[in-house]
Amino acid sequence: MKLHFIWVGKTKNKHWRALQEDYLKRLSHFTKFSITEIKDKAPHESLEIEGNRILAKLNHSSFVCLLDVRGSSLSSEKLAREIEKWQIRGLKEVTLIIGGAEGLSSAVLKRADYSLSLSFLTLTHEMARVVLIEQIYRAYTIIKGYPYQK
Repeated sequence: MKLHFIWVGKTKNKHWRALQEDYLKRLSHFTKFSITEIKDKAPHESLEIEGNRILAKLNHSSFVCLLDVRGSSLSSEKLAREIEKWQIRGLKEVTLIIGGAEGLSSAVLKRADYSLSLSFLTLTHEMARVVLIEQIYRAYTIIKGYPYQK
C-alpha cells in the first residue's frame, strides 16, 4: 500500500522540515509514499478553489483520509489496526490530506472515505505534518512488532 500525502503550503521552518524529513526517511523502510504540496489559497480566492487544487491531485481510486479535528481520535495502537485493515482490504493507495488554515472545502470533505483527528488541540500545519508522519511511522513499528512504540 502506497501513501500519498497532500497538504496545503510548504514546510518553511527548518526545524519542522528536518523532523519531517527524519520521519519520512524512517517511514520509507516500511512503505512507499509521495508528497504533494498545494499552493496556499490567496486572500481573494475561495476555499472551493483551494479544494479544487486538492481534488485535482487525487488519484480517483485512492482511499482518502482527511485530517480533521472532528475525525476519529485513535490511540497509536488503534491507528496501527486501522492501517492494517486498509492493507487487508487491498487498498493500493491511501491519500492523507491536511487542509489549509481555513479548513477543507465541502467537495473535499465529501470525497473523504475516512476522517482522522490528531488532537483536539489546534496544531500548526507544519507541526501537524510531523505528528501525522511520526504516528504513521509508529503504527508501522507496532504492526511489525518493532520496539520503537514503547
